[in-house]
Amino acid sequence: MKRLYFLITTLVITTLACSLPGNPSAAAQPIETAAQTPVQNEAGGTSSKFDSSKLGTSQRDIAYCTMDGVALKMDVYYPSSNESPWPATMYVHGGGWSSGDKAEGVGALGIPSLQRAGFLVVAVNYRLAPEHPFPAMIEDVKCAVRYLRAHAGEYNLDPNRIGAWGGSAGGHLAALLGTSDESAGFDVGEYLDQSSRVQAVVDMFGPTDLTAQFEGGYEKASRVFNGFDPALASPVTYVTPDDPPFLMLHGDSDELVPIEQSQILLAALQTAGVPAELVTVTNAGHSFKPVTDAPIDPTREELSGLVVDFFLEHLK
Repeated sequence: MKRLYFLITTLVITTLACSLPGNPSAAAQPIETAAQTPVQNEAGGTSSKFDSSKLGTSQRDIAYCTMDGVALKMDVYYPSSNESPWPATMYVHGGGWSSGDKAEGVGALGIPSLQRAGFLVVAVNYRLAPEHPFPAMIEDVKCAVRYLRAHAGEYNLDPNRIGAWGGSAGGHLAALLGTSDESAGFDVGEYLDQSSRVQAVVDMFGPTDLTAQFEGGYEKASRVFNGFDPALASPVTYVTPDDPPFLMLHGDSDELVPIEQSQILLAALQTAGVPAELVTVTNAGHSFKPVTDAPIDPTREELSGLVVDFFLEHLK
């Protein structure tokens, strides 16, 4: 279904791209769980009954899928509230698709604020380039979403309320989760009876159109994509009216991934009728680093609040 929109989306991309500048602690041990009884979750997958002793705790390095012999790991952060079931949010780390780790989600814009707000939060690792070139990364994070739905009872999560967020390469992958469906060919591996679609996306300074030229784009990351069609690696290619709401956060002075990348996706989403908002962070470079001695605006604390409020609006 997504491919039917390719030509229209390409025209939008081309028009917009023409306006772009030329150069553009140590991990805790897993918690032992009590004996569990298989149950049927709302999405149709068989999972296990939730162990309430996990409330307010976290688990590290849970294997969620195995791809090409690589056991992929996630960390899970449980809220303290005993409501049932919880909405879930999934953090996807950055690092140019070739470095980084799930632990990066614990920060000012990350996991603690969402956990306190009553979300089940997971942070995932994925295979990294150049050993595992694209599309390995998006295949892995899609498998993570399917795993969560298949184990909804075990994690006390609502399979119909899953959001994703990330920054830089993680923002790119979160955006791809939001726009691409099974027709893109990224759904491979385990739990294929489950959907990998998400219901809300926060994309922080992530590339969205890899056919455009910019410092942190396709040419710079050639070992990541290894000849993979840049259009088919671009979230904007797959935009359709059934995509989930998007919140994008981007620094106005980002030279690695220019703000025009978020503007391109914003225009495509709004043209398709998808709820989407772009918040421009002034005096901010990549990763919201201040470019002068003045503070960024909004502040990191305010940006964190925007992320929480967005997920509360669309997932709670």
